[in-house]
Amino acid sequence: MKFGDNFKKLRLQSKLSQQQVAKALGINQSNVSNWEKDVSRPEYENLIQLSKLYGVTISELLGIDEY
Repeated sequence: MKFGDNFKKLRLQSKLSQQQVAKALGINQSNVSNWEKDVSRPEYENLIQLSKLYGVTISELLGIDEY
């Protein structure tokens, strides 16, 4: 699964809109859209905030299997 697909899946599981995520992170909605389309990647600080917002680890957020 691509990173963007995973970001979107977790956002939808959290029942949040792109606008709600953007507001929580203090960014533009277009940034969230670009992450989900694999146009760009969130910066480290935003990854931390996203993992807290979605209630997952950063590894889960990135779709990395932990061994």
